[in-house]
Amino acid sequence: MKRFLLALLALPTMVFAEDTLSSGDTAWMLVATAFVMLMTPAGLALFYGGLTRSKNVLNTIGMSLGAYAVGTLVWVLVGYSIAFGDGDFIGTGKVLLAGITNESLSGTIPELLFVAFQGTFAAIAVAIASGSMIERVKISTYMIFAALWIVAVYAPITHWAWGGGETLNFGEMDFAGGTVVHLNAGVAGFVVAMILGRRKDYGKAAIKPFSPILVVLGAALLWFGWFGFNAGSQVAADGTAASAFLVTNVAASLGVIGWIVAEWLVYKKATLVGAASGAVAGLVAITPASGSAGVEGAIIIGLIGGALGFWGVSKLKHMFKVDDSLDAFWIHGLVGIWGSIATAIFIADYAMADDYNMMSQLGSQFAAIGLTIVYSAIATAIVFFIASALTGGGRVDEETEARGLDETVHGEKALNL
Repeated sequence: MKRFLLALLALPTMVFAEDTLSSGDTAWMLVATAFVMLMTPAGLALFYGGLTRSKNVLNTIGMSLGAYAVGTLVWVLVGYSIAFGDGDFIGTGKVLLAGITNESLSGTIPELLFVAFQGTFAAIAVAIASGSMIERVKISTYMIFAALWIVAVYAPITHWAWGGGETLNFGEMDFAGGTVVHLNAGVAGFVVAMILGRRKDYGKAAIKPFSPILVVLGAALLWFGWFGFNAGSQVAADGTAASAFLVTNVAASLGVIGWIVAEWLVYKKATLVGAASGAVAGLVAITPASGSAGVEGAIIIGLIGGALGFWGVSKLKHMFKVDDSLDAFWIHGLVGIWGSIATAIFIADYAMADDYNMMSQLGSQFAAIGLTIVYSAIATAIVFFIASALTGGGRVDEETEARGLDETVHGEKALNL
């Protein structure tokens, strides 16, 4: 009886603790959200803009900027509701953020802040996919595609993994978006690239990056923003966030090393574009494991991620013969698969439950990978066909493609010399 009374007395305290705003967690998440925001209209835009050809730089950068703007709008209108509303297959009840006030909490932070944080993930996911289709897709088609894709593809997959969708949640470990963001976006880009077909001069003329300098600068900004992407996914300012911050930095560094070593062994050259791409590959690889892997695991995950990204871009891409313009699938999709598998293997002792079974967890990881690939591929194709129909076809005409989209579509040049 005495224990029962003590439990009753403690109950209000426990409830109060769960519903209490943490100023420390809130401050960190405000910063983390700003970090992730920087990744799309700055980091990814410069990374992709530097990789494309001079005649399409502004168009490529504009697709990242546009993706962020359109993605933010769609997210607050309906995307967040589908991803984090109540429901099994899809969430409902929070359209236009209905019922969410300044006082509403998500854990220990304002829910409005959680909305903003997760919205940056949706925007960068569809922006990543743009790398597979640049230099030939209509900007109008892509913007409609971006809006529809976040609603029909990204938000449901997010709901299954993170938002409470029980039927299609396989118990996958995906701390910050290995499948939800990177594999999903990589598959989407690959599918659209197949539908669009190859660029007219693909394989016939040299396609060289506009500026390796912009590529490195963009990669550095992505690296910086990724601290918010991974460490922020803990949604708290604690030891797990600190660990995620550290292993993110380690894996990115090893991704650089893995890529340039592989590149040197094959071509006897170590390019800066390769080093920058290796950093991104290392970051992609550690993303799902950033909340559970230790430094030792991060070293292996990042090193293999960099080497695997190089292998995908230099070998597998040519075997598949799909014109994935900026290698979005090979760096985000293929390496994202590796990161998801590695999450089950390289789990630190402090993050491992007493009854942890690696083989069982690998089964969960493969199930989530399979679901993401199948659903994303089918739904993306449908969404792109709809966007194409609404814009009179998704591909620009041959003259526009030959002259470049910067001048013909935007009436501007990347450099006015």
